[in-house]
Amino acid sequence: MSDAMHYPLEPGPEQVRQMGEAVLAFAEEYLRDLPDLPAFDPAGGDDLAKALREPAPELGSPLPGLLSTLHAAARVGAASAGPGYLAYVPGGGLYTAALADFMAAVMNKYVSVWQLAPACAQIEATAVRWLCDLFGYPEQARGILTSGGSMANFSAIVTARVARLGESFLDGTVYVTDQTHASCAKAALLAGVPRAHVRAVPTGPDLAMDPAALERMIEDDRRAGLRPFLVIGSAGTTNTGAVDPLTELAAVAGRAGAWFHVDAAYGGPFQLTERGRARLRGIELADSITMDPHKALFLPYGIGALLVRDGALLRQAHHMDAAYLQDLSEEEEIPNFSEYSPELTRDFRGLRLWLPIKLHGLAAFRRALDEKLDLAGLVHDRLRELGFEVPWRPSLTAVAFRWVPQDGTDADAFNAELLRRVIARGRALLSSTRIGGRYMIRVCVVSHRTHRDRVEQLLDIIGESCAGLRAERAART
Repeated sequence: MSDAMHYPLEPGPEQVRQMGEAVLAFAEEYLRDLPDLPAFDPAGGDDLAKALREPAPELGSPLPGLLSTLHAAARVGAASAGPGYLAYVPGGGLYTAALADFMAAVMNKYVSVWQLAPACAQIEATAVRWLCDLFGYPEQARGILTSGGSMANFSAIVTARVARLGESFLDGTVYVTDQTHASCAKAALLAGVPRAHVRAVPTGPDLAMDPAALERMIEDDRRAGLRPFLVIGSAGTTNTGAVDPLTELAAVAGRAGAWFHVDAAYGGPFQLTERGRARLRGIELADSITMDPHKALFLPYGIGALLVRDGALLRQAHHMDAAYLQDLSEEEEIPNFSEYSPELTRDFRGLRLWLPIKLHGLAAFRRALDEKLDLAGLVHDRLRELGFEVPWRPSLTAVAFRWVPQDGTDADAFNAELLRRVIARGRALLSSTRIGGRYMIRVCVVSHRTHRDRVEQLLDIIGESCAGLRAERAART
């Protein structure tokens, strides 16, 4: 039994219980208040941040006071776990996944080498296999859970570079669009691809990659003595949720001998639904897939996934022998995750995915995703009824829109002010973007806590705010 007086880093059973109950009470209060918190409240955030700039203390502080600080910190800025967070691509932060994180941290198991924690490593391997099964990947497929989609895309590009170009790769070319997530082009640069060799393929009116244009660009690069080695398709862009024609892109990449990677960080989980499978048709043909469970599987931030059809190629790109690991076993039925990733030391991420799926079952996630697809359709249809320009029917759950003033005033300025007023009402946080040079407002419905009542309220706020702004402008003219 630890003596907490002499060993303060080893609390005894009573202290463990007391601290756990205090943290649980914090969680209960926060989740209870979450639906009523402003979706975005910056007030006091700067002052609180300044107060937290301090030297490390020599002596400790009581937990209740520290939880009070966290209570205040949780209530400034964006309520990113709440039902009104409709900006960018939300997550949600499942409570059951938070419990998994707590238990994973308590156990502190090292799962990167299976021999040191075989059952926990198998839990993670099983969770990765579930993701592979979602896309119909074969038994030889392997995957790795990452910190997010950016690291998954990076490892995918490194794997493609090694598999298709070998050690000499500076003449390789990569193909994206202006709608592809910026992490893909960034990852290509970090993987050593020259900036000028990251090509932006034109898109069609639906903002999806044009396969014919891709084929022409590949042929032009090949004639110029370059080596096209990687095509990156999108299964759910951030701007509008657009899905590239994946079947056609797979065929073009195949004819060129290029690796076909699909960034499905946002859209991948919709494969669970009938509508999602129809819209993501062809994703099963990809050589690799990025997926973010902390987006449309609603998990807390910090878990992405990379799946590779031929797992041996993922290992080939990342494995490095080291003498100090010679006492550990080679992988057998359970992979050594350290051999498939840049990371040797990492947290037990798999429990965060495994526990919620085991507790709730896939059916619960499927129903939630179908609800989000329905809500996005509602947003699209209602905004059009209100007279907004809504150019793209949502393939997934992102809707881009704007108001076009009839008096010839600056549409960009009008919509920027409209967005400010909507956010100021406190019930929803939206975001903006530029598409084809036009300022657009975005709604993205993903959080498992967002339901029809909040979406209906948002639509009323948008309509009221737009009408008020128009009336004010009319009165000034």
